[in-house]
Amino acid sequence: MLYSLDAGIVAGLLAAVQSLHPTPSAHIALSVAFLATIVLYLSGELFGIYRSSHGRSADIEVLLITASWSVAWVGALFLGGRFGLIASFINPNLLLWFLLCGLTLLLNHMGLRACFEWLTESGLGARRAAVLGNNAVGLHVARDMIHDRDGGMRLVGVFADETSDSAVLAQDDDRLYAGNFEELLQQIHKRRVNTVLIALPMHAESRIQRALDALADTTASVYLVPNFSTYESLYSRWAQVGGHTVISVFETPIYGVDGLMKRVIDVVLSLIGLLLAAPIMLICALLIRVTSPGPIFFLQRRYGLDGKEFLVWKFRTMMTCDNGPVVRQAIKNDPRVTSIGKILRRTSLDELPQLFNVLAGTMSLVGPRPYATAHNEQFRTLIRGYMLRHKVKPGITGLAQVLGSRLETDTVEKMVARIQLDHRYIRDWSLWLDVKILLKTIRVVLRQDAH
Repeated sequence: MLYSLDAGIVAGLLAAVQSLHPTPSAHIALSVAFLATIVLYLSGELFGIYRSSHGRSADIEVLLITASWSVAWVGALFLGGRFGLIASFINPNLLLWFLLCGLTLLLNHMGLRACFEWLTESGLGARRAAVLGNNAVGLHVARDMIHDRDGGMRLVGVFADETSDSAVLAQDDDRLYAGNFEELLQQIHKRRVNTVLIALPMHAESRIQRALDALADTTASVYLVPNFSTYESLYSRWAQVGGHTVISVFETPIYGVDGLMKRVIDVVLSLIGLLLAAPIMLICALLIRVTSPGPIFFLQRRYGLDGKEFLVWKFRTMMTCDNGPVVRQAIKNDPRVTSIGKILRRTSLDELPQLFNVLAGTMSLVGPRPYATAHNEQFRTLIRGYMLRHKVKPGITGLAQVLGSRLETDTVEKMVARIQLDHRYIRDWSLWLDVKILLKTIRVVLRQDAH
């Protein structure tokens, strides 16, 4: 519905604005509106304005909608200029169209969001849902349902199946606990519940089957919630394999159109970065050459996407260039670090040559930081799920770096904390998250918080 409404707003307001100064013909205005709509759909998918706003505040939603329309307007002007369509427009008309359309799109999206939230909270049009599963997963689902104000479901409560201990959840949050399975069936028959989410453990097949047999004698919609609490789930999603429906446990969200757009952004920004940083990189290279013996660049073998080895480029900051089976991590006040190296590491200028890695496709601007292969082999045996961080390309910066986890990992506990942030990045990945990490990286570097 949003797609249709947005298309109508874009075309209708352009026609209205052009009626003030009807310079171009109707088919030219329609062509420009069509271009703007196509770019709006693409930018809207990029910024996520056509997906659920669950977890996003209203101000962030306004920012994303504004950014999507701004990209669409600029894209329409660019493409219209290439096709010779914009020349016949009066410039004030285009600016007025931008302002009016942007405001109307905001009202449209935010109005629908508020409407869905009100309908859900009031119970009108919302499905009355119950969670069957008196366990941690059931409680988690219930709480997420409460916070998902535009999800279209209103939680009735969490019910225990016949073998659950009803006191477990009651001690945690007695407001969510609503009774046992027999009471759930009564609520369904009284039409107080029309949707049931079964969140029982996967190994409890007999319990799930008994619940399904009983619920089959009702008119309630029933969903199974995959209980992967015993696994290190990484971006779970439905898929089809040989006609069978499966759920991925270890997967990457960066594929298809999203993956292509991330790659385009990497190439464009790395080219711009190399052009802007060329004078700085030249100065760094000269300082390294004249202040200490050895090569300017330090190339080290590291693991990339799917565990493939590649050579990462950095400015040399130490007297040594460890690249073997044993690599000693840099520590605070490390005597191996050169005088220029201290400055380069503190300002993160030693990372600039990795833009060549991004351009070559072995790295991304944003992703889990790559470690030396020696460290990988060490930690993969000590940390469960360590290698899952290689489900995406490594990055120059990442979530761990902007959240303060940049210091040396001299203990397994510190490395575990960093790996958890890497997994969080993969699970929550979006292009908007990449943008936020890049902006935060600039702030970290300017504040000289790199080490």
